[in-house]
Formats: sequence, C-alpha cells, structure tokens
Amino acid sequence: MTAYLVATLSVVVILTLAGLALNVQWGMGGLVNFGLFGFYMLGAYVCALLTVNGVAPLAAMAAAVAATAALSALVSLISVRLSEDYLAIVTLGFAECLRLAVIYEDWLTRGTLGVAGIARPFAGMVPAQWSDALFLAFAVALLVLVCGVVALVSASPFGRLMRAVRDDPEVVASLGRSVTSIRLRGFALGGAITGLAGALHAFYYTYIDPTQFTTIITACAFMAVVIGGRGSNRGVVAAAVVLVFLLEGSRFAVDLFPGLDSATLAALRLIGMGVALTALLIIRPAGFGREQPTVRAAGAP
Repeated sequence: MTAYLVATLSVVVILTLAGLALNVQWGMGGLVNFGLFGFYMLGAYVCALLTVNGVAPLAAMAAAVAATAALSALVSLISVRLSEDYLAIVTLGFAECLRLAVIYEDWLTRGTLGVAGIARPFAGMVPAQWSDALFLAFAVALLVLVCGVVALVSASPFGRLMRAVRDDPEVVASLGRSVTSIRLRGFALGGAITGLAGALHAFYYTYIDPTQFTTIITACAFMAVVIGGRGSNRGVVAAAVVLVFLLEGSRFAVDLFPGLDSATLAALRLIGMGVALTALLIIRPAGFGREQPTVRAAGAP
C-alpha cells in the first residue's frame, strides 16, 4: 500500500508541474498550448538520452529544461501573433511533428524501441527499496521550488503585464510595452516547467517510448487548470491531487462490480470522471481557486 501511495503521489507531482506550466502560459498569459504533450516529451527525451549516454542526471535535467524553454521561445516567436484558435492549432501541429520525429528518427531517439536504463538522481545513495521514496522527496522539493518561482512571477510586475496582455493586448501595446516580448518570455517560462515535468517523467519510469506521450497529457493539464481556477496556482495543485486520486481510486471499482470485464469498467471510470468533473464545475464554475487580479481597484486595501 505504501508503494502504491508513493507511486500515486509521484504522478501527482508530475501532473501538477504540467498544470503549473499551462497555467503560466494560458492561465496568466492567455496563450493556448494544445501541444503541451510535445514539449513534455521533448524534456523527457533530452533528459533520457543524455543520461543513458553518460551525462549526470541533474545535468541532463537542467539541459532538458533549457532545451524545452528555448524551443518554446522559438515556437512562440513564430506564432504568438496568431489569435488563440490558430495558436492552439500551431502548437498542436508542432507537437505532432515532434512525436513523429521521435518515432522515425531512430538513429537519435531509438524510435519505437524507446530509451531504457534511465538513471535517477541520487539513485546510489539509498537501498533499492527506498529509491521511489527518494525520488518522490526530490520531486516534491522541485515542485515547492517551482511553486515559489511561479508565485513570485505572478506577483511581480511581469506577472501583472502577462495578465494585462491576456485581457487586452492593445492597451498594453499603447503604453509602449512589447506584447511579443511579454508573450515570448511567458511561453518560455511555461516551457521550462514543462521540460522539468518531462524530465521527472523519464526519471520516474526509467524507460520511455513514444506511446507514453499523447494528447491525454495536455487534456489532464487543461483539466487541472480549469478545475483549479485559471490563473490560480494553489488551485492547480489542489485540482491535480483530486484528479489523480479520482483516476487511481476508481480502479478499485472492480471490487464493487465483479461481473464486469475490464474494458467496460474502464469506460465506466471515464464516464464517472466526466460526471464528477461536470458536477464540480456546475457547483464551482471558477474552479477551486481565484486568480490574483491584474490591477487593484481605486481605494482597495
């Protein structure tokens, strides 16, 4: 039971990081990123390939974060002038291009065979039976660090600029601010967090292949942001916990319906999740949290 709880909490941390990344890009900046799973995959593959080729795990993780941030900045530079609908399509298309490159450029990525034997940070410091617990502690420490950074950014003048660009970019431009620069930096920051989540994915599973990276990652991140409250970092954390425990807890429904086959139970789990999420959003349309306002009203404390 302890091992199962550690595994579940590890997934919670990784999903929370992906949700925070999307919250920076879409929640604060208004930049719709349907291709989040592609940048997540990029972080995982950069980290994994460097690690199995002898690079220290922490250095490989840093390289994955830097590479994902740089590529995110490049993509945003090309596409941030597009409206939300077209930006979403561009990011989704770019992520699919990355996925196909991973599958077919097997000289670099090992293709559908995947990358095995990915070493975790500090793996040799504890006995094997404590490896998962040590990874969870490391991942939680990184999550706390990222939450602190995102909170500082959100409360900073740059965070207020991002929200202002999201709400009315024409007004921001009329004040002499570069909307493109603000969006580029916000997208790059979200990309860096996505790369970190991908690197932790590679470390946790110690084996990755293209089938692990699908649009369900993007869907889960969007659910975390919508349920948690767009722009609310604490809400995203709470929503990620609820989502993962609902998904994992529903696995035990097999004990309640012993006569049903696994395919039917899987479908019922998804239906139940949909009903629960719909009911939650009816009760709380703004999600768990409430974002920080862009500006304070006159006379407000």
